[in-house]
Amino acid sequence: MNKRYSLHHIHSADEFTFSPEEYSYFKYGDKSYAEKFAKELFEGFVSEHEQILNTDKDIVVLPSPYMAIPTASNFLCFYFKKHLDFYLFQKGKKSSILSKINRNHTYTTDYGNLSFEDRKNLIANDTYYLDKDFLRGKLCIFIDDIKITGSHEYTVNKILQEYQVDGEFLFMYYAELMNFELDPKIENFFNYYAVKNVEHIAEVMVKPNFEFNTRIVKYILALESSKFDYLSSKVKKEQLDQLLELAISNNYHLIKEYENNINTLTQTELYYGY
Repeated sequence: MNKRYSLHHIHSADEFTFSPEEYSYFKYGDKSYAEKFAKELFEGFVSEHEQILNTDKDIVVLPSPYMAIPTASNFLCFYFKKHLDFYLFQKGKKSSILSKINRNHTYTTDYGNLSFEDRKNLIANDTYYLDKDFLRGKLCIFIDDIKITGSHEYTVNKILQEYQVDGEFLFMYYAELMNFELDPKIENFFNYYAVKNVEHIAEVMVKPNFEFNTRIVKYILALESSKFDYLSSKVKKEQLDQLLELAISNNYHLIKEYENNINTLTQTELYYGY
């Protein structure tokens, strides 16, 4: 079985059944919207496809691929799993299992500005890894926040086919582009709808439910020096410490475009005696 489910369908460039503002905050680290979206996604799925969960197979949930820093969809996946597990508990079934698709490379390109071919070519230079033996024979739910061109789904399917992984695969999205006459760059319309500049980034980072994800880390590290200094003056030192740790964990210190701001973070660490 290879199926797809999406809660919201995008047919128009100016009419939507979800809030672009909430989605934008979600993409830049406000976990309260990840929790909200996950509840909506789970309830929508169960209302239409509850029979899929009526299985004796182990259920595995996997967010979109990442290296060391989780994507926004990772938090969506985490909260979705909470709702799924409580549902399974009520049915007297085993809880789902959280797994991961590892990636070995990262890039500075803004993914939301690319066409399907450009996205596919970019991913072709990456290396995805999933535990094919572990997934075999299970119901695997691949969760992502939005499907625009389907390049990630294409790549995951390609890996599953190459390794002849026999299982049930469900690709699940909070929203999906259905009108292919629309430019794929509409993804960045949603991404930047409410978070457009460094001032907005600072506002998101002081929210109680904020947590770093890949998108906001890359955004901050790519800031010009004056804007980076502005942001540093608005957030907690603990957040700057965490930012440096995350940057190193994802090998961003090896990317020239991020070099200046990582060096600035390093000097801050040294100044405080670390």
